[in-house]
Amino acid sequence: MGAKTGLLVYADADVPGLLRQVGVANPERTSALLRRLYPGREFEEGTGSSLQDGVYPPDGTVYAACRPGLEIVCDREVMIDFPSQLPEHLVAASTGRRLVLHAMHSVVDWFAFAVWEDGHLVRSLSLSPDDGIIENIGEPFTFELPYWAGNRPADVIPWPDEEEEEEEEEEPYPLPFHPLELGEDALRALCGFTLEGRSEPGDIDAGAVELHGFRVRDACGPSPAKQEAELRRAVEAMGPPRFYTMNPDGSLTKHDNP
Repeated sequence: MGAKTGLLVYADADVPGLLRQVGVANPERTSALLRRLYPGREFEEGTGSSLQDGVYPPDGTVYAACRPGLEIVCDREVMIDFPSQLPEHLVAASTGRRLVLHAMHSVVDWFAFAVWEDGHLVRSLSLSPDDGIIENIGEPFTFELPYWAGNRPADVIPWPDEEEEEEEEEEPYPLPFHPLELGEDALRALCGFTLEGRSEPGDIDAGAVELHGFRVRDACGPSPAKQEAELRRAVEAMGPPRFYTMNPDGSLTKHDNP
């Protein structure tokens, strides 16, 4: 599994139901949404994406869409270990509505989600095999129950260690279930689609949901052109690359540039 997400959804009603309605994202309303949610930031319109491909945007990029009754924001900044600590102004924007946070990173098997109703947190969960259960607030939702009941044990195939000549007994997975599997089920239950795995009848075609793209930076920070120039100068100051090989005794031998 290789899915990553940094997703916020504000909804007037059931998110999957709203996503199933035919509609096109409004660019003016989307820009206004970002100005409300990101005070003190500047935006430059860029290339858009889809809900299928844009839930983990590049660093410094936000994908967003305003549809009838529904607002979607994809941003790495919402990938926080403690979902209950989502900035207050982002939670306040959900007054009278439902707010869903979904964050997942496949490299470390980390998954977190939270749901607010009318600005009040009703459920938050964050866990990974390295850190265990980071946060667990509220009663589990129905889609979680098979995992907590032990009906969805982690099926993890250990990575083979080529240096080991003899097989050793592998330690069990540190959690009773795989966070990314729960993450996919949470995404389906809360938002109506998944990123990996077998699709099911009724799943939303997330690839058909249009998202507008924006480059985001601090108003007092350097412009993208200045950042690029600074990066270019830093690369030039590094000089030519150096190449080494490691000897059997652990020492290094330097080679001329090829």
